[in-house]
Amino acid sequence: MGKYENLAKEIVRNVGGKENVSSLTHCITRLRFKLKEESLAKDDVIKNMDGVVTVMKSGGQYQVVIGNHVPEVYAEVMPLLGLEEGSADKADETPSGNLFNRAIDIISGIFQPILGIMAACGMVKGLNALFVALGWYPETCGGYLVLNAIGDGLFHFLPLFLGYTAAKKFRLKPMIGLVIGAIMCYPTVQAGTLSAGGQVLYTLFSGTMFESAVYTDFFGIPMIAMDYTGTVIPVIFVVYFASKCEKFFNKFIPDLVKFFFVPMLTLLVSIPAGFLLIGPLATFGSALIAQGVMTVRNFSPMLAGALVGLTWQILVIFGLHWGFIPVYINNIMTNGYDNVMMPFFACTFATSAVVLAIFFKTKNRQLKEMALPNFISGIFGVTEPAIYGILLPLKKPFIISCIAGCIGGGFYGAFNFRKFMMGGMGIFEFPAMIEPDGGMGNLIVALAGVAITMVIAFAATMIFYKDDKKTAEETSTGENGDKDSSVKAEGAPETDGEGKKAETRDALLHQTQLYSPLKGRVLKLETLKDDAFASGVLGKGVGILPEEGNVYAPADGVVSVLFPTLHAIGFLTDEGVELLIHIGLDTVQLNGEGFQASVAQGDRVKKGQLLVSFDMAFIEEKGYCLETPVLVTNSDDYLEVAETAAEHVAQGDVLLKVLK
Repeated sequence: MGKYENLAKEIVRNVGGKENVSSLTHCITRLRFKLKEESLAKDDVIKNMDGVVTVMKSGGQYQVVIGNHVPEVYAEVMPLLGLEEGSADKADETPSGNLFNRAIDIISGIFQPILGIMAACGMVKGLNALFVALGWYPETCGGYLVLNAIGDGLFHFLPLFLGYTAAKKFRLKPMIGLVIGAIMCYPTVQAGTLSAGGQVLYTLFSGTMFESAVYTDFFGIPMIAMDYTGTVIPVIFVVYFASKCEKFFNKFIPDLVKFFFVPMLTLLVSIPAGFLLIGPLATFGSALIAQGVMTVRNFSPMLAGALVGLTWQILVIFGLHWGFIPVYINNIMTNGYDNVMMPFFACTFATSAVVLAIFFKTKNRQLKEMALPNFISGIFGVTEPAIYGILLPLKKPFIISCIAGCIGGGFYGAFNFRKFMMGGMGIFEFPAMIEPDGGMGNLIVALAGVAITMVIAFAATMIFYKDDKKTAEETSTGENGDKDSSVKAEGAPETDGEGKKAETRDALLHQTQLYSPLKGRVLKLETLKDDAFASGVLGKGVGILPEEGNVYAPADGVVSVLFPTLHAIGFLTDEGVELLIHIGLDTVQLNGEGFQASVAQGDRVKKGQLLVSFDMAFIEEKGYCLETPVLVTNSDDYLEVAETAAEHVAQGDVLLKVLK
C-alpha cells in the first residue's frame, strides 16, 4: 500500500467517484480535476481530510490543494481513475463553463506539464551565465557549451513540447502535435535561414509594425517568413486547427486506411495553413500583446508593478494566475526579458517573511510547527501551503503580505526589474536575473526588492499580528493546566486513613475528571463491534450505548474537530485532554443524515453544553450500530485512563479519570 493510497481513495470517492472525473492534472501544490458535475463533490468532507489543505473552484477546475507532496498523491489517484498520466479528457468534447473559465483551463492544461522541466532547464542556464560572469570559466569552453545546451534546448525547441501538450488538450493525437512542433522548428523554413539564403521577392504591410519580407511562396501564395523556434502562441493555434482537421477526416476516411491517411491529410492541410496564415497572424498577435502590456506599463511602471504585487496572491488563491503565464513567457521570448509580470516576485518573499514573523510571535505550538516549514517552502517559491494553511485562516497576515507585495512590486516596477530567461522558483530565480552581458545591476535590484519586501512584511507582522483569544486559549491548555489540577476523587472521604492517601496521591498525579457526554449503558472498550476502537489503538476509554440522542460537552474546552458528517466530535479540554466522541459505528456513511449540530468547529463550550443531536431510530433503521466510543486520543501522554465502575451513566456523571 502506498503512503497516500487511503487519501487518494477518499478524494476520488468524495469528488463523486471516477465516473464523475473527466480528467486530472496537477501543478506544484494542487490536484486539478475536471468534473462532469461539481455538485456531486463533497467540498467540506474533502477540506477536512488529513493531507488536504483546502478546495478551490476556478477556471472550470475543481482544485484540491495538497501541498508539496502533490505528485505522490497524484500518482496514487490516477490508477483509481483508470487514467494514465497525460491522457485525454474522458468528457464530452464540448468545453464547459464560460469563455474565461475555458481559456484558463486551456492555458493551464497546456503549460502545467512542462513548467517543472522549464524551471529546471532555466536554472541550469541561469547558473551557467552566473558562473561565466564570476569568471569561473569562459564562454568558449566545452563545459559552457554543454551546460548551455542543457539549459537552452527546451526553449529553442519549445514548439515541440507545446505541440505535444496542446495536442492532448485539444484531443489531437499527441504524436501529430509533436510533429507539428518539429515542422515549425525545421531550420530551412525559419525567417533567419530564408533571409540568409535568398532575396526579398516583395514586402507586405510596409510602413506598419507588421512589415514582413517575403522570400518564398507556396505554389504562388506568398509565405511570410517567421522564426518559430522558441515561440509560444503560433504552435498552439496550429495544433488547435489540426485537431479540427483530424476530427473532420476521421468522419469520412474508411477505417481500413485511417491509420495513416488521417494524420497525412491532417498535416497536409494544417501545416500550409499554419505557415501561410495561422502562424503569421499568431506571431502578429504575440507582438501586439507584448506591445500592449508594455504600453500599459510605460504609463506608470511603479503603479503597474504595485498592482501586480498587490493582486498576485489573490490570483494564486483562485488559480487565475495561469492566465498571465503566456504573457510572461511571450515577453521573454519576444523581447528577451519580462518586466511586466516579474513584480510578482516580491510576493513570494512577502509571504515567507510574514510566516517567519508568525513563527517568532505566536505562542501556539501547532502554528509554530506549521510556520517554519512553510517559510522554507516559500523562499523556494512554493507559497500556496502558507497562504491556505496560515495566512488566509488568520486573515490579517494575508492582508499584510499583500500590502508588502504591493510595495515590493512598486519598487520593482520603478527600477525596471527584469527576468531574462525562464527558470527556477524563489531564490533559484536569481541567476535568471543576470543581464545577458553579465551585468549585475538587475540582480542587485532583485536582491534589494527582496530585502525591502521582507523587512516590511516581517516588521508589520511583528507589530500588528497577535494571537486571537481562541488561539491563545488553545495554546494555554496543557501548559498552565496545573492551576486547578487537584481534583478530588468522586466519593473519596475527607478523613484520614485511606481517603487521605488517595487524596494525596491524586493531587500529586494531577487527576482530571471527564464527565459522560451521553446517557446510556457503559460498555468495555474491548467489547465494541469495531476492531479499531476495541483494540485501543485510537485511544483509551469506554463505549456507551446511548438511551437519548444528545451529546453534551464532557468538560470545559474547545470543539477541535467537528466532522462535516457530524457523526464524530474532537474535543480539547482546558486541561489538555484530547477526546473523540464517535456517535455510532460506520455512521460516516450517513453523510450527516439524522444528525444536527448545535456548535461549530472551533467553538469554546462549557461542560454540559449540547454539542450534537442525533436521531437514534433513524440510525438504527438504516442498519447502523449505536455503540458510541468515548476515547482519550492522547492517552499515551498520561499515566492512566481510569474508567467508571458504573454499568450505567447519566449525562454529567463522571465517566473517566485521567492521571498525569
